[in-house]
Amino acid sequence: MAAIAMEVEAVEDQQQLTEMNNNVMCQLADPEGTPLGPPMYLPQNAGPKELQQMVNKLLHNEEKLPYVFYVSDQELIVQLGSYLQKHKVSVEKVLTIVYQPQAVFRIRSVSRCSATIAGHTEAVLSVAFSPDGRQLASGSGDTTVRFWDQNTQTPLFTCTGHKNWVLCIAWSPDGKHLVSGSKAGELQCWDPQTGKPSGGPLIGHKKWITGLSWEPLHLKAPCRRFVSSSKDGDARIWDISTRKSVICLSGHTLAVTCVKWGGDGVIYTGSQDCTIKVWETSQGKLIRELKGHGHWVNSLALSTEYVLRTGAFDHTAKQYSSPEEMKEVALERYNKMKGNAPERLVSGSDDFTMFLWEPAVSKHPKTRMTGHQQLVNHVYFSPDGQWVASASFDKSVKLWNGITGKFIAAFRGHVGPVYQISWSADSRLLLSGSKDSTLKVWDIRTKKLKQDLPGHADEVFAVDWSPDGEKVASGGRDRVLKLWMG
Repeated sequence: MAAIAMEVEAVEDQQQLTEMNNNVMCQLADPEGTPLGPPMYLPQNAGPKELQQMVNKLLHNEEKLPYVFYVSDQELIVQLGSYLQKHKVSVEKVLTIVYQPQAVFRIRSVSRCSATIAGHTEAVLSVAFSPDGRQLASGSGDTTVRFWDQNTQTPLFTCTGHKNWVLCIAWSPDGKHLVSGSKAGELQCWDPQTGKPSGGPLIGHKKWITGLSWEPLHLKAPCRRFVSSSKDGDARIWDISTRKSVICLSGHTLAVTCVKWGGDGVIYTGSQDCTIKVWETSQGKLIRELKGHGHWVNSLALSTEYVLRTGAFDHTAKQYSSPEEMKEVALERYNKMKGNAPERLVSGSDDFTMFLWEPAVSKHPKTRMTGHQQLVNHVYFSPDGQWVASASFDKSVKLWNGITGKFIAAFRGHVGPVYQISWSADSRLLLSGSKDSTLKVWDIRTKKLKQDLPGHADEVFAVDWSPDGEKVASGGRDRVLKLWMG
């Protein structure tokens, strides 16, 4: 009997040993690299589903949230065992698995043009949905701003008053105002409910307006102040209640090409003088200068941009009764999005490169992002801040890790320069508009073209995906506004 018992014990030992060998030592970590609990042995047959249950448990999530998992920047879609075999990874080392929260809701890809709306008599240069996604505005070379009725898909208001091309437009995050800037350098504020100007033009800039950005709603409600950047080398902060330029941010030696009002309350300006400047907004003092680009800075993007743009509004379309309530919700959304990491900034330049910065932490870039063969025209963080997309004159759109700046994928398919990009609210799809007259939708998970949207007769200058995810608007040289649906 003793011999049999020893035999059984030996077999059990052998099984335990095999099981040990079959397990993989893993360390779960969030996208910032913070470990979730100690390293642990996981069976080789564990896959995304088991990992999801584990993360929800370790984070004590009351509602089970969806996560996606990455091992060295590659999405884990199989069981650990087959991943290790395929990638010839040693079981000896600790395997770091990064978990990334996904949006609970899902946005359908747009697949067809639902309306082609004529009205503008020159090229459409900018299109923008309101923060709640219910209204749509456009600016054009015909010197007008137009508001469109999305239900009847017809023009709602035509706003006249500008003396030159309307180059940029921006909605206040509470949805109560739209401001537009022209090639003549004047700014105009409009009431979206009536299409009427709220007072006369805002005068101060000597050359054309290159960018507009509103003070975040979580810092100030109702929305009163916005900042404009201009070819004259200055940026100006305006108060729409006094209709005056309150502060002039001067210091750049060449045109200011882009401007962003950050969630921490500072303003970032990018310029043709190759620098990015960071300003405080009570007196307009220069806080720091970000240097590194060898040519013009064309575009700036903030990791928190989506929540700053949408304020208190999300995909649930909830409406609010007071500015105080909106401010509170906006602050909650901002804090949740930002987590305990600093706000990140990406700059795209004529020198074909991009830089990832954490301006609150350092004046030195976190990383330099190279790979484009032509100038970088537009950079944009995904709503969840996990990705950065860049559009270039080299006809490609590139995808980067929004935290490390590491290159992830190149989307090729356009046959002309890519002018503008926009994200779906769930960060799963990316839209691009090009000189080649098409829009394209790219799938972030498969890194492939999801939808090809021809239909414009000429170059597509402007695209926007509505914050509620329902539709896409595009405009360009053919003077029409197109709406696209799922």
